[in-house]
Amino acid sequence: MARPRGNGGALVVGLGRFGAALALTLEDLGTNVLAMDTNPDLVQEFSGRLTHVVQADGTQMDALAQVGAADFGVAVVGVGTSLEASVLITANLVDLGKPVIWAKAISTAHGKILERIGAHHVVFPEKDAGQRVAHLVNGRLIDFIEFDDGFAIVKMHPPREIVGFTLTESDIRAKYGVTVVGVKSPGRDFTYAGPTTKVSQHDLLIVSGHTELIERFANRP
Repeated sequence: MARPRGNGGALVVGLGRFGAALALTLEDLGTNVLAMDTNPDLVQEFSGRLTHVVQADGTQMDALAQVGAADFGVAVVGVGTSLEASVLITANLVDLGKPVIWAKAISTAHGKILERIGAHHVVFPEKDAGQRVAHLVNGRLIDFIEFDDGFAIVKMHPPREIVGFTLTESDIRAKYGVTVVGVKSPGRDFTYAGPTTKVSQHDLLIVSGHTELIERFANRP
């Protein structure tokens, strides 16, 4: 079986929920993906859904060499339940010296270990998802993306006090320290917001700003 190679390709190690979702999405985005897992049932399950899937053990350097791991621009370690396997796979990829390594961590301690042995990016899917859902549950937010510096972009319903007014009239940035980036009216596409954009009751807003200020704005009646 031919396998993808080159800087445009991604190696995904581990076909659990995180690794599988990531591999499938990368393929949908047009990225060449090679996924590998030690579980033959998972390999069989995804062989019909992913273009390149192999049964191999990433804790063994020989297995990574055999699949050409050093030829990929990016490698994702999706193994999280076994700390030992996660660390060994990441260490092996670091020793190869080539791929940019993204590694999944299930705890702060796990993440620190992965960073210290050389992972370029450490992600905490469960923690991030929990925090995101908490923001959605807590107010009128429909979607929420937070960045490392406490800055966020959200999709939300408008507070009543700005309905029927243009953005200039409601003066949201001066009053609340957040910026309305876009507005979606029913039956229309999102459009960039401007000073003369008038907000209606059924609009959806895209708002950016510091998380605390966005939460304060979103919880206005």
